[in-house]
Amino acid sequence: MNYYALQIKTRSEEKYIKLLKALHPELTMPIYFPQRKLDIRRQGVLIHSHAAIFPGYIFVELAEEENILTYHWAFRKTDGFYRFLRSNQNITALSGKDLEVVLHFIKKVGPMAGKSKVYFDEHSRIVVTEGPLMGLEGKIIKVDKRKRRAKIKLDLYEDSFAIDLAFEMLDAADIPKTP
Repeated sequence: MNYYALQIKTRSEEKYIKLLKALHPELTMPIYFPQRKLDIRRQGVLIHSHAAIFPGYIFVELAEEENILTYHWAFRKTDGFYRFLRSNQNITALSGKDLEVVLHFIKKVGPMAGKSKVYFDEHSRIVVTEGPLMGLEGKIIKVDKRKRRAKIKLDLYEDSFAIDLAFEMLDAADIPKTP
């Protein structure tokens, strides 16, 4: 399978996908828009929200024998489209570290990243036992214990950005024992 990244209008990802499918019902390939759940406290009120993991990007999966150039005009003509990545003249499938990060959220985590389960070891380092942060420990750049969030740095095509992922701390009884 090949995965392609499309840059579209930020915060219009769901709208773009719905419009694309309505205008072009012949497009049957999977289109991914990974999201994350966050609890935000504003003026003492807890608000459950969700946001894009890769703001302004969606991902298209095509079989090896399919060519993105067959479909590129359908994507380009849909309102909200900006460009294919690398560029519209050099459409390149994701590979290497870019592909690993995207597949982590598409295949392992699923469409909505929830809370990870973590604890802190005797050196105050975060240890992830399950959830979306599992396998991304090396990308954590900041931990906010009070808000229960970990800021991770993601790279996509020479572009870096930081996002917050929620976690819940395990009780001492739930922490796995090491031999």
